[in-house]
Amino acid sequence: MNNKIPDITIIGGGVIGLLTAREFFQAGATVTVIEKNQIGRESSWAGGGILLPLYPWRQPDAITRLVIQSLILYPLLAPQLKAETRIDPEWNPCGLLIAKNPDIAAATNWCRANGVRFEPAGAEFFNLINTQPDNSLWMPDIAQARNPRLVKSLKQDLINKGVRLIEQCELKDVALAQGCITSITTSAGQFAVNQLILCAGAWTGQLFQQFFPSIGHAPEIAPVKGQMLLFDARPDTLPYMVLDEDQYLIPRLDGKILAGSTVEQDDFNKTTTAEARDRLESFALNLLPALKNYPLINHWAGLRPGTKHGVPYIDKHPEIANLSLNAGHFRNGLAMGPASAQLMVDLILGRPTAVAPEPYKLSSLH
Repeated sequence: MNNKIPDITIIGGGVIGLLTAREFFQAGATVTVIEKNQIGRESSWAGGGILLPLYPWRQPDAITRLVIQSLILYPLLAPQLKAETRIDPEWNPCGLLIAKNPDIAAATNWCRANGVRFEPAGAEFFNLINTQPDNSLWMPDIAQARNPRLVKSLKQDLINKGVRLIEQCELKDVALAQGCITSITTSAGQFAVNQLILCAGAWTGQLFQQFFPSIGHAPEIAPVKGQMLLFDARPDTLPYMVLDEDQYLIPRLDGKILAGSTVEQDDFNKTTTAEARDRLESFALNLLPALKNYPLINHWAGLRPGTKHGVPYIDKHPEIANLSLNAGHFRNGLAMGPASAQLMVDLILGRPTAVAPEPYKLSSLH
């Protein structure tokens, strides 16, 4: 290949784009990442960072397969990033307490089938929190990552490796000839491409419709807003993550506690609302009364890349020879990210895949 043209051009600098770029670099490819805003400042920045889907036994198996493979990869990835960048992604296997499991048989069957440790949660777990437990489950090995630190460390790692990162760079046009992309035009100029990968999260579907309106196999990805709160608590206020029905608390290593989250269909609107703040604050203070002693210091919203069943598209486009997609991870971009990047690179380089690729194809029903 022409040395002046990168082997891989990635549109989107969130956690999926960054992990994909890193995986390609490890395989010996030259990579450029193009991000319309700042690297990692969209959904990757905004989420909670639990490295497990909420109630994974209620999700499609395709999600489980990427999550389980990512659980294998994170204990290797996190210390590498910390050592090489001196930015700690705060991968923290603090454990997850799920307070209510009316479908306890499905939960324990899923854990056994996937080698995830679990045990009934004893009464001591409920000394701190205020809820009515129902077949509560303790999963001691489930980890979290601190999203902003993870994307900062990934960004620094790619800079260290010589991967080209272009921020504040918006895609304006795509030149397509004989079923192949030859170049892209951006707000920072024109770039020739060899392989182009869309990793643009919630914006991926919109970009595809804009630049490939007459091409089939369009990804169905739409933004789903989620709002979060942050309390300035002290370390050991809460030693583990808690999921209670559809909301959760996540304690960071410095003591700060996240409360999340909402699921809202609101197009590309990232405005926070007083209603969501009040609902999340009420949930957090009721579940963990100790939070009444600490100030609420932040409230924000992000846009998740929603698909019909939360299953991402990870595939080479069947009609455009050098276009691929790795997008649509909904609430689980961090939980599925390392395995998704690995699968994308395996597919493009023709390597054997660790995860069967069929469920993530553009031709699959999502």
